[in-house]
Amino acid sequence: MLNLRFFSLLLMLLAIVALFSSYNLTNADTQNSDVVFKVNEVIELTKMQKILDKIKYQVLQKINEDQMFHLKDMALELVDKSNALATSLQLKLQQLNSQLTVLGPETIVDGVVKETPEVTRKRHFLKNQKSTLDSQIKQVEGIKYGAMMCSSQISTLHHNLMKTQLAFNSGSIFSARFWAPLFMKKDIDKKKIDDFLHALKDTATLSWESDSWFSTIAWLLGALLVMILGCGYSEDFVTWISIHKIPAGHLRRSFLASAIVLTNLTSVVLTVNFIALALVRHDKVSNNVQNFVSSLLNLSFFCGMIVGLGRAFLSMRRPSWRLPAISNEMAIALKPFPLITAVLIFIIQTIEYFNYIAGTSFSSTIFTNGLTALLIGSTALVIIIRTNRVQRCVVHEENTPTPSTLIGIIQMALILTTVVILMSLTIGYVTFARYLSYEMIWCGIMFGSFYFLSHLFNDVCKIFFSINSFTGKWLHHSLNIHERHLQQAETLLVALGKTMLISFVALVLLTTGTFSSLNPIEVLQKAIDFWFGKGLESLNIIPVNMVNAFITLVVGIYVLRSVCRWLDSNFLPKTTMDTGIRVSFVTLFSNIGYVLVILLTLSIIGIQWNKLAWIVSALSVGIGFGLQEIVKNFISGLILLTERPINVGDLVTISGIKGDIHRINVRATEIRLSDKSTVIVPNSQFISQNVRNVTMGNAQGIVTIMLTFPLNIDPVIVRNLLLKVYKENHHILDIPEPSVSFKALTSQGIMISITGNVVSQRHISVAKSDLLFEILMRMRKEGIVLSTPQNTFIE
Repeated sequence: MLNLRFFSLLLMLLAIVALFSSYNLTNADTQNSDVVFKVNEVIELTKMQKILDKIKYQVLQKINEDQMFHLKDMALELVDKSNALATSLQLKLQQLNSQLTVLGPETIVDGVVKETPEVTRKRHFLKNQKSTLDSQIKQVEGIKYGAMMCSSQISTLHHNLMKTQLAFNSGSIFSARFWAPLFMKKDIDKKKIDDFLHALKDTATLSWESDSWFSTIAWLLGALLVMILGCGYSEDFVTWISIHKIPAGHLRRSFLASAIVLTNLTSVVLTVNFIALALVRHDKVSNNVQNFVSSLLNLSFFCGMIVGLGRAFLSMRRPSWRLPAISNEMAIALKPFPLITAVLIFIIQTIEYFNYIAGTSFSSTIFTNGLTALLIGSTALVIIIRTNRVQRCVVHEENTPTPSTLIGIIQMALILTTVVILMSLTIGYVTFARYLSYEMIWCGIMFGSFYFLSHLFNDVCKIFFSINSFTGKWLHHSLNIHERHLQQAETLLVALGKTMLISFVALVLLTTGTFSSLNPIEVLQKAIDFWFGKGLESLNIIPVNMVNAFITLVVGIYVLRSVCRWLDSNFLPKTTMDTGIRVSFVTLFSNIGYVLVILLTLSIIGIQWNKLAWIVSALSVGIGFGLQEIVKNFISGLILLTERPINVGDLVTISGIKGDIHRINVRATEIRLSDKSTVIVPNSQFISQNVRNVTMGNAQGIVTIMLTFPLNIDPVIVRNLLLKVYKENHHILDIPEPSVSFKALTSQGIMISITGNVVSQRHISVAKSDLLFEILMRMRKEGIVLSTPQNTFIE
């Protein structure tokens, strides 16, 4: 069995090598052709100018979404060609400048040129060429600028077109108008479909000609081998690696899950690529067929991701290694849906690509879009019904994993999206339903990828910085890094990695969504403009800005609270800071964060502070009197957090109130009393009044007991008894040692004081109680009595 697996893997590797070899041969032919045929700048500039004029002309026409994408790709490709041609021209210009430098300026003596005519002609020739190159470079820059402007205009048009399409009601799926393309085929659609089918048939015929049928069979066998054996044996191979080569721990699970995604993705992509090479590898294949197959190759990537993510999430072969908290019953119920969804997406997207390439009518396109949304929505509805049924069956069983909050949010989002898709199809908003269907699939792919990558990165960091791993030991011994610092580095790196992954996912969703027409360069430019204050020049209250500001406020507060929880729970406990400093740091960080979030929210609304100057001036007097105490307490709170004369956990006494500092807020400080009640003291009182902090600087407590004895007692025996009781008490410190003092000799008797130190002020009352009990018991046992009346003082 093992030999068969390795034999199958060897065949897969040979097929991959053959694939890359064919691509390399194609690239080599292209490179050789570039060597033989030199680029003519004049011809290239003419072609590029014609392409730019064509793009500009078509943009002015009435075009659909797919044509916009095609024109935008043409514009971006034209930008790339402009950059390449400009680089080539710059190199030639540098060569000409070098040659002119070698020739030097004209040598003129007494008005007569002192050089040969050949040198003069050569210099004039080079200068003319330089002038030509300068003009060509300017023309290339103009073409590049025009292409970039066209791309930006197309993005704007696409955004407007999408809003129009989403608002377009094309009829309910229950109406006869929607199903009309099945029964009333137009002649123009029939002719276009027949022409494209004929082109596909001719392509298939070319692949089975006498001189190419053997290669076709080889590629198809390779595709069949990868499809049948590649996925299963590849998973077995990566499972063997994770068991025998990966250190024990959570990294095995996350590595195996990520490897399963990659193996399934590779298998699907290679299968479709081998089939494409078997059918469309000839030069005689038409451009429409090549574009159609190229679209299917791109589609195979997404279908492979769906299959791989589904298999990794469910982990049917190793349920104990399953990352999400999914029961076995739930995994069995969901097992067929990743493959069904991938096949369904591949089929309906193939039909859509076919309609686009063939150029069918609008009614056929609407029908295809509606069928796409209906199938995806129905599949999602079946998944929801099946999962709910399984949850009801296993809810009372023991040892069933409790679904996390995130899984519940995902289920609610899936239900809501499915309901909206089906309702949109019912009332006639077919394009909007199709948009939601694809966005649901795309968001699932992105969030699934983020889930596995974040787990993998987290586990890799834990293994890398673990003191038990090879890398952790190497860092510990070679760089003399303490284990606590390794844990801090791990926590910071994990947080940084997750932040980058979240930013990447957000950027991809922003730049690839159906609504969005922004590319990364435009996003970066807008971020730079916002950073330098562009867009805040006037006070404009716009509804969309209000919505954006509300979203920013909610997201900002959520992110700020998450960071504060991370600091308080994960990062700061691994530092050398004590509890009080950690709480003060988190409080100060949250206060600054709330101020920044509010300022950012106001900026997004469009509020400019100089426009509010007259309002602030008019209300300054009233605000000053009304907010005087609030501002004073706020500033006092900042002073307490920065200077830290008191910290959370300190035992303080202020205005006759004695208790522990429970929390230092912006306006007031909470003091927890011994009876668990809380006293709220304004922060300004801690700045303006005398405060006794009995625990500041790890101050020790002193337990002093004064007793009055009769005049006829033996003071030495009493002294030894008291010292023995103090030294035997576990609360009393050995250093400094307890001491006994003769305080006074009065008519009532002899006053003796015994003093000892405890760890802190909090131990005084407990130690005092234990000492008094023990002293009285020892004195009664020894027959020693106190004078009457007795005087006992405790400090």
